[in-house]
Amino acid sequence: MMRVVIDTNCFLAILPNQSICRPIFDAFRHCKFELAVSSEILDEYAEIFEQKMNAEISSNIIELILKQPNSIRTEIFYRWGLITADYDDNKFVDTAISANVDFIVTSHRHYNVLEQISFPSVKVISLSDFLKFFDVL
Repeated sequence: MMRVVIDTNCFLAILPNQSICRPIFDAFRHCKFELAVSSEILDEYAEIFEQKMNAEISSNIIELILKQPNSIRTEIFYRWGLITADYDDNKFVDTAISANVDFIVTSHRHYNVLEQISFPSVKVISLSDFLKFFDVL
Protein backbone atom coordinates (compact mmCIF):
# COMPACT_ATOMS: atom_id res chain seq x y z
CA MET A 1 0.00 0.00 0.00
CA MET A 2 1.22 3.49 -0.82
CA ARG A 3 2.42 5.54 2.16
CA VAL A 4 2.50 9.34 2.07
CA VAL A 5 2.96 12.46 4.15
CA ILE A 6 0.53 15.25 3.26
CA ASP A 7 1.52 18.83 4.01
CA THR A 8 -0.96 21.00 5.84
CA ASN A 9 -2.11 23.14 2.90
CA CYS A 10 -2.78 20.06 0.81
CA PHE A 11 -4.67 18.44 3.68
CA LEU A 12 -6.84 21.55 3.92
CA ALA A 13 -7.54 21.25 0.18
CA ILE A 14 -8.82 17.66 0.44
CA LEU A 15 -11.33 18.33 3.23
CA PRO A 16 -14.23 20.30 1.68
CA ASN A 17 -17.02 18.17 0.23
CA GLN A 18 -17.02 20.37 -2.90
CA SER A 19 -13.27 20.16 -3.44
CA ILE A 20 -12.02 18.52 -6.63
CA CYS A 21 -9.42 16.91 -4.33
CA ARG A 22 -12.00 15.43 -1.92
CA PRO A 23 -11.52 11.92 -3.39
CA ILE A 24 -8.13 11.87 -1.65
CA PHE A 25 -9.73 12.37 1.76
CA ASP A 26 -12.35 9.75 0.91
CA ALA A 27 -9.59 7.35 -0.18
CA PHE A 28 -7.85 7.94 3.14
CA ARG A 29 -11.05 7.21 5.05
CA HIS A 30 -11.47 4.00 3.02
CA CYS A 31 -7.87 2.91 3.73
CA LYS A 32 -6.67 3.18 0.11
CA PHE A 33 -3.29 4.58 1.25
CA GLU A 34 -1.37 5.06 4.47
CA LEU A 35 -0.87 8.51 5.98
CA ALA A 36 2.31 8.99 8.01
CA VAL A 37 2.10 11.62 10.75
CA SER A 38 4.30 12.71 13.63
CA SER A 39 3.32 14.57 16.77
CA GLU A 40 4.69 17.76 15.21
CA ILE A 41 2.59 17.30 12.06
CA LEU A 42 -0.55 16.59 14.11
CA ASP A 43 0.11 19.73 16.19
CA GLU A 44 0.43 21.83 13.02
CA TYR A 45 -2.69 20.26 11.49
CA ALA A 46 -4.66 21.01 14.67
CA GLU A 47 -3.42 24.60 14.87
CA ILE A 48 -4.12 25.44 11.22
CA PHE A 49 -7.45 23.55 11.06
CA GLU A 50 -8.62 25.48 14.11
CA GLN A 51 -7.61 28.79 12.49
CA LYS A 52 -9.30 27.95 9.18
CA MET A 53 -12.41 26.22 10.58
CA ASN A 54 -13.01 25.98 14.32
CA ALA A 55 -11.79 24.04 17.36
CA GLU A 56 -14.50 21.37 17.19
CA ILE A 57 -13.94 20.55 13.52
CA SER A 58 -10.19 20.56 14.05
CA SER A 59 -10.52 18.17 16.97
CA ASN A 60 -12.80 15.87 14.97
CA ILE A 61 -10.36 15.69 12.04
CA ILE A 62 -7.39 14.96 14.32
CA GLU A 63 -9.42 12.28 16.11
CA LEU A 64 -10.33 10.71 12.77
CA ILE A 65 -6.67 10.66 11.71
CA LEU A 66 -5.66 9.03 14.98
CA LYS A 67 -8.39 6.38 14.78
CA GLN A 68 -7.79 5.40 11.16
CA PRO A 69 -6.03 2.00 10.90
CA ASN A 70 -4.05 3.37 7.92
CA SER A 71 -2.55 6.24 9.95
CA ILE A 72 1.09 5.57 10.70
CA ARG A 73 2.29 7.37 13.84
CA THR A 74 5.98 8.12 13.45
CA GLU A 75 8.36 9.70 15.86
CA ILE A 76 11.36 11.68 14.65
CA PHE A 77 14.72 10.65 16.04
CA TYR A 78 16.96 12.52 13.62
CA ARG A 79 16.51 15.96 12.08
CA TRP A 80 17.94 16.12 8.56
CA GLY A 81 17.42 19.84 7.95
CA LEU A 82 17.16 19.37 4.18
CA ILE A 83 14.84 22.32 3.51
CA THR A 84 16.41 25.68 4.21
CA ALA A 85 13.82 27.95 2.54
CA ASP A 86 11.24 27.18 5.26
CA TYR A 87 12.90 25.22 8.02
CA ASP A 88 9.54 24.49 9.67
CA ASP A 89 8.63 22.22 6.74
CA ASN A 90 11.42 19.83 7.71
CA LYS A 91 8.92 18.14 10.04
CA PHE A 92 7.27 16.71 6.91
CA VAL A 93 10.59 15.64 5.39
CA ASP A 94 11.84 14.06 8.62
CA THR A 95 8.56 12.18 9.03
CA ALA A 96 8.73 11.02 5.41
CA ILE A 97 12.24 9.66 5.94
CA SER A 98 11.41 8.05 9.27
CA ALA A 99 8.23 6.41 7.95
CA ASN A 100 9.81 5.39 4.62
CA VAL A 101 7.02 6.98 2.61
CA ASP A 102 6.57 6.84 -1.13
CA PHE A 103 5.85 10.58 -1.44
CA ILE A 104 5.38 13.88 0.30
CA VAL A 105 2.23 15.45 -1.14
CA THR A 106 2.80 19.20 -1.37
CA SER A 107 2.37 22.22 -3.58
CA HIS A 108 5.30 24.15 -2.08
CA ARG A 109 8.15 24.75 -4.51
CA HIS A 110 10.81 24.86 -1.83
CA TYR A 111 10.47 21.06 -1.57
CA ASN A 112 12.01 20.91 -5.08
CA VAL A 113 15.45 21.04 -3.44
CA LEU A 114 14.87 17.40 -2.47
CA GLU A 115 15.26 16.40 -6.13
CA GLN A 116 18.95 17.32 -5.94
CA ILE A 117 19.60 15.33 -2.75
CA SER A 118 20.45 11.70 -3.39
CA PHE A 119 20.57 10.66 0.25
CA PRO A 120 18.24 10.42 1.91
CA SER A 121 15.95 10.08 -1.06
CA VAL A 122 12.59 11.82 -0.61
CA LYS A 123 10.12 12.00 -3.48
CA VAL A 124 7.63 14.83 -3.79
CA ILE A 125 4.34 14.75 -5.66
CA SER A 126 1.81 17.50 -6.29
CA LEU A 127 -1.74 17.24 -5.02
CA SER A 128 -3.09 17.03 -8.57
CA ASP A 129 -0.67 14.21 -9.45
CA PHE A 130 -1.58 12.36 -6.26
CA LEU A 131 -5.24 12.74 -7.15
CA LYS A 132 -4.59 10.80 -10.38
CA PHE A 133 -3.87 7.67 -8.32
CA PHE A 134 -7.52 7.64 -7.41
CA ASP A 135 -8.72 7.71 -11.01
CA VAL A 136 -10.77 10.86 -10.81
CA LEU A 137 -9.00 13.24 -13.21
